[in-house]
Amino acid sequence: MSQQQTPRRPQEGQEHKDPIKYGDIFNVSEDLASEPIMPQDAALMQATENQALGQTQKGGPASVMQSAAATNVSAGLVGRGDISSVAKDQGICVLESKIGVNRVITESVGKQVVGQFVEPDVPMKTPGSALDRDAITIGEALEATTLAPASDKPVDQSDAAAIQAAEMRATGKNEIQSGGLAAAAQSAATKNTRTMGDFQKTTLSDVLTDAKEKLPSDKAVTREDAEGVIGAEIRNKADMKTTPGGVAASLAAAATLNQNKSSS
Repeated sequence: MSQQQTPRRPQEGQEHKDPIKYGDIFNVSEDLASEPIMPQDAALMQATENQALGQTQKGGPASVMQSAAATNVSAGLVGRGDISSVAKDQGICVLESKIGVNRVITESVGKQVVGQFVEPDVPMKTPGSALDRDAITIGEALEATTLAPASDKPVDQSDAAAIQAAEMRATGKNEIQSGGLAAAAQSAATKNTRTMGDFQKTTLSDVLTDAKEKLPSDKAVTREDAEGVIGAEIRNKADMKTTPGGVAASLAAAATLNQNKSSS
């Protein structure tokens, strides 16, 4: 599976002559790519994610594996109790590390990484209403991306999806604003796919400069806001990894810093 592909999502009612394999959805190789995604693999990943994160990451490896495994079972191609040889022999793992103020979650099946994303270092039940009045807003967090190493990164679909999720969180509306940040990001992502040479492409900095002023409304970043943006970003990347210093990372850092402010 090439780096440019978006992970294929199983569709309900879709007929399959062959079961959905890891290589159909994740950017993996060798023995894992040819293994069907089994129900017990998905159950193990969900249990491991829940233990590490306190929940299943929306759009993350566990939720995608559950969908694929359910499709395989419905098609009669695998049994409900089946487990892949890689998961059985090498196991499933969710590891946590710290980079700056963020937690970095790395999820693996056997020895191969199937997802890696940032998480805000914030307790699960922290109320957004408890945040300090000087808390970092979504617009400010988006602007911070222009100062990060990813600022010169050409905008792709994962960035556009993350910016759209951030805008919707800021405005409280389930639609993008005409001429707004999300619309500009989607236009840039589409244009960039047709542009040769990175130096001619629209970057994150181009789109997110003065982001706070471009949002019709704004709000302090909460854990829930960050998680929504993280899920949007990884759902639209072939390797299911958030971009270091990118949109999701900036929102996660802001959520962590906001919580630290309110607790001090």
